[in-house]
Amino acid sequence: MNIPLVEFKNVTKRFGEQTVLENVNLEIYEGEVTTIIGLSGAGKSVLLKHIIGLLKPDEGKIFLRGKLINNMNKAELVESMSKISYMFQSNALFSSMTVYDNIALPLVEKTNMKKAEIHERVMARIEQTELTEAADKYPSELSGGMQKRAALARALITDPQVVLFDEPTTGQDPVRKNAILSMIAQYQKKFNFTAIIVSHEIPDVYFISNRILALYDKTIVFQGTPEELANFNHPFNDEVIRSLEGLQKELTGLYSRRQFKILHRTQLQHKKPEERYCVAVFDLSDMGSIISRIGYDAAQERIHSIGIYIDKHFGAIGGFSTRRKADEFVTVLPFSNLVEAENILKEFIEDFQKSGISDIEGKTKRGVHLKKSVDFSIRAGIAEGKPVAGIDSVIKLAKSNQKEIGRLRCAVKE
Repeated sequence: MNIPLVEFKNVTKRFGEQTVLENVNLEIYEGEVTTIIGLSGAGKSVLLKHIIGLLKPDEGKIFLRGKLINNMNKAELVESMSKISYMFQSNALFSSMTVYDNIALPLVEKTNMKKAEIHERVMARIEQTELTEAADKYPSELSGGMQKRAALARALITDPQVVLFDEPTTGQDPVRKNAILSMIAQYQKKFNFTAIIVSHEIPDVYFISNRILALYDKTIVFQGTPEELANFNHPFNDEVIRSLEGLQKELTGLYSRRQFKILHRTQLQHKKPEERYCVAVFDLSDMGSIISRIGYDAAQERIHSIGIYIDKHFGAIGGFSTRRKADEFVTVLPFSNLVEAENILKEFIEDFQKSGISDIEGKTKRGVHLKKSVDFSIRAGIAEGKPVAGIDSVIKLAKSNQKEIGRLRCAVKE
């Protein structure tokens, strides 16, 4: 088994009579995105400061790559900590310095590199983080997203093996949160660093994380994958359930398959065995032929519009949807029995035939004259399932009940 990059064993930290961490045990592995979650004030920042050596435990032991920190001499400790970088919640860019100078600062202050070497490395990071046009600008001249990229470029300038992110999405709107988390995931893969994120943004961070550590009531009550957390039976999961009400979707307008899977498990695990839920499945016919005739971009534009239309209708009544395959959408109605769900689907079909098809065609024509066109059909079916049953069997049953609900006309490429 791999030796953890960071390991806590029975770590306790007190400030006077107040115990902030109590018997904390955790493992963080190299090359992964690990997120430490918990409510504000739960002790996440205190835990983070132990990882980077700013605090020492009153009890317990902390290991770096299997070596006890207390047994490291000063040179070993400095060497280990030099490989860890930190991205502050507020970015902490110096307003009087350009983006270039902000990124160069760690090299100027902490290394003996020559000016030419610093310039070469800084420009490489600027190019890699797509900041070339912003190099000579000041932070106040940048958008919030570009400021985040500048802060990340500075955190990466020393080629760290570990980057710590302290509440990276706090105070951001849903779209910006998505962009920041996507940026972290993208650059973590690109530069192959270990990412440790501290956040109370549950469950936004789940969808870029390999492992989740849940800090609750002064200790770590869970560590494992986001999918395993969905099946974790503990009061901490009440936080997750409440937060799911505000779960932000991807910019595509639909949940990713991973988000959908987590949400499905979390919603249904609290249902009684005799309770029911329903699944609707929407298929688009012969997409391979359609794509070859109208082009990939045009086909994806229409598929995207259909997905948005489905989600808009069912999301308003508590349903959640995903694009399960290239030509298939799945919607879960967690609070409906079959009779209710059939009525909901009937209303959707009526609305779709009355205005949905014309709306989608109108948005995607962009002034194109339909001299030549091709139609593709949209089919829908619904089925009822039990919480104890796997969703795949319910999807299969819904597909067997499908009927055509409309046809969409598309212009053929000249």
